[in-house]
Amino acid sequence: MTDRRQDVVQAPRRVAFDVIRAVHESEAYANLLLPVRLRRHRLSGQDAALATELTYGTLRRTGYYDRVIELAAGRDIDRIDPPILDVLRLSVHQLLSMRVASHAAVNEAVGLARSVGSQSAAGFVNGVLRTVSRSTPEEWRERALGTARSDDERLSLESSHPVWILRAFRRALAREGREHELEALLAADNAAPSVTLAALPGVASPDDVPGEAALYSPFAVHLEGGDPGDVPAVSRGEVRVQDEGSQLAALALSRAREVRQGERWLDLCAGPGGKTALLAAEAALGGATVTANEVVPARAELVRNALAAVPGETEVWERDGREVGETDPEGFDRILIDAPCTGLGALRRRPEARWRKSPRDVAGLTPLQAELLDSGIRALAPGGVLAYVTCSPHLAETRAVVADALRRHPELEAIDTAAVLAGVTREPLDLPGDDASVQLWPHRHGTDAMFIALIGKPASVG
Repeated sequence: MTDRRQDVVQAPRRVAFDVIRAVHESEAYANLLLPVRLRRHRLSGQDAALATELTYGTLRRTGYYDRVIELAAGRDIDRIDPPILDVLRLSVHQLLSMRVASHAAVNEAVGLARSVGSQSAAGFVNGVLRTVSRSTPEEWRERALGTARSDDERLSLESSHPVWILRAFRRALAREGREHELEALLAADNAAPSVTLAALPGVASPDDVPGEAALYSPFAVHLEGGDPGDVPAVSRGEVRVQDEGSQLAALALSRAREVRQGERWLDLCAGPGGKTALLAAEAALGGATVTANEVVPARAELVRNALAAVPGETEVWERDGREVGETDPEGFDRILIDAPCTGLGALRRRPEARWRKSPRDVAGLTPLQAELLDSGIRALAPGGVLAYVTCSPHLAETRAVVADALRRHPELEAIDTAAVLAGVTREPLDLPGDDASVQLWPHRHGTDAMFIALIGKPASVG
């Protein structure tokens, strides 16, 4: 009986619902699970595009849709069974943000509700969605925003970002004198990003990829469309899916100064290996070697896979990065610390993260970030360069961590990262120009919000 009921739900909506349910029920990652489900259901072309929009659109706008659902249902969302709530979220997205006929969205939702709930649940879904469909998206926007108790809560609802995140973004932008860009940043987080590829230097060429050359990284191409896995160079591992900001983070380190033959490089927190592969390719061209470290075995295996197409041997350790400075003091000429962080800089790619994270996560991560940076500093050879990187613009995870490290280690020097990248990028980066570090932004650069700070250790420490 269940299978028959599931059959009435179109495959793209079933796939989207299953991914959204897994995200909320078992903390799955949509960007990892959705491609698997698309292949399993053999969806491609328009069907795959529909499932993708349904999934990511619903996850991005969950906070706003929850307020609409509460108003339409006359009850708090915590009084709605979680699977039925996900049915409603998925369907409200279709009604308010997509050009889907209301009868089609409602009928599909009722069928989906029957397959995951009960007949009474299906009736509840039918009633709520018919209420939603009787008003225009603009009317619902006015009602939902009218419930806000402050300007920040109103902006939170409209942009579907938790209040604490938009406030953290505002502080980071204000640090650059660009607080007025907040709404543009929030809008960029809710726009689907393009797929960007990195052609590993010395292994492949951007000309091997059908697409448009990106603005900044000399190895980046924006894919014209379709599945990246269908590009032969991608399937061979010679070209990788990688955000342009991540490419610039690796290139800031590899291009910080001329590479000397025999240099030893370390990627201290390497998983899943995208930056490692680019570093290893750059190192091979300059006669250097790279060691990758990743404490989680499964992620260490991903690093090994990422390195398969890069010439030469790259050793992969599975150590606690906080201990490497003790076991290998002053052993490396260049060190990348892509520190574990909240990931607030990649919300357009992992939209569910905005609903999972809290200020407690920041407080829990900053001590680890400081310990990893201290370890990297101990492992850095005199005359060496270290790059501290996070995919987060939160000041506590970025400038504060670096400033504290420089206070604890007065022998170190901040390297002008913007000047280094100016010698790398095809087009100039729009940066404030008053800080040694670099903060990239989705709305300004079209990249994830990567923070990059280069630190140097003098050749002789007194």
